[in-house]
Amino acid sequence: MEASSKPEVVTVGGGSRGDQGACCRGHAEGAEEMMTRAAKDSRVVPVGDNANEVVVEPCVIAVDDSSVDRALVTALLRRSKYRVTAVDSGKRALEILGSEPNVSMIITDYWMPEMTGYDLLKKIKESSELKQIPVVIMSSENVPTRITRCLEEGAEDFLLKPVRPSDISRITTRILVHV
Repeated sequence: MEASSKPEVVTVGGGSRGDQGACCRGHAEGAEEMMTRAAKDSRVVPVGDNANEVVVEPCVIAVDDSSVDRALVTALLRRSKYRVTAVDSGKRALEILGSEPNVSMIITDYWMPEMTGYDLLKKIKESSELKQIPVVIMSSENVPTRITRCLEEGAEDFLLKPVRPSDISRITTRILVHV
């Protein structure tokens, strides 16, 4: 499988999708509605002179109870042209997944109050609707048994904090195959 970190180009009108296009929030909408939203939303933008094509940036949920770490991961992902929804808990991430089903990846801290990143990973992998979403766990603690347990449960990768640009480049190149 070959990875692609380029935003998806969606043709609105014509083609095999008829007059329906895809959007970041996972529901179909007509060309006029999409273009209206594109004018308001920089994450979906017209491509060149062809008003029937728009770019849809991949969606990533960043989960961390630390505002500093959350801001760092968000900035690194956005620099790589990903649309990021940053939340402070696993519970909030699950709520977001209910309203934004076309999430390309979840990157989550391991230690958080109420629900750990490991618990979030388990809930996602146990769900028939969500299990295909790649989950990356990050932690400031290098505990081999924890890393192994997360990978065995279905995590795509385990990153040590602080997360670096090379980490983001590596995981997005390897994991975000078809976005």
